[in-house]
Amino acid sequence: MGITVNGLAELKKLAGSDLGSSEWTDVTQERIDTFADATGDHQWIHTDPERAKEGPFGGPIAHGYLTLSLFIPMFTELLDVEGVTTKVNYGLNKVRFPAPVPVGSRIRLAARLAGVEDVPGGVQITVDGTVEIEGGAKPACVLQSVSRFYGEK
Repeated sequence: MGITVNGLAELKKLAGSDLGSSEWTDVTQERIDTFADATGDHQWIHTDPERAKEGPFGGPIAHGYLTLSLFIPMFTELLDVEGVTTKVNYGLNKVRFPAPVPVGSRIRLAARLAGVEDVPGGVQITVDGTVEIEGGAKPACVLQSVSRFYGEK
């Protein structure tokens, strides 16, 4: 199931490594509706299946930011860093949504640890990620994520 490293020195050795792919994650209407409730984004292309049938995608689709938010749980399947005190999402360098994610789709993350660099008190990692749609010609999301890991135990 993924790679586990213990401490920052082991993490640094993984720079440039392919981390593989996560398990498939179901994108259900319930998940989309829950996200809409949490964010207040109830646009009909996401939350009104009947109206969405007549829309540009032929049915309801996931919010792009829902797809993006699933990066972290899928990423944690690929890499676990033990022996540190704090893990922080630092930001994103780039995000694109090349294809919509229809309700009923399954997505997964393919990722590469693009870089590891020292920062005061820890390291910063850059991850190149692609959220794939099962059977899809284009990815749902292409991103570069930045995270920091601080303080060894």
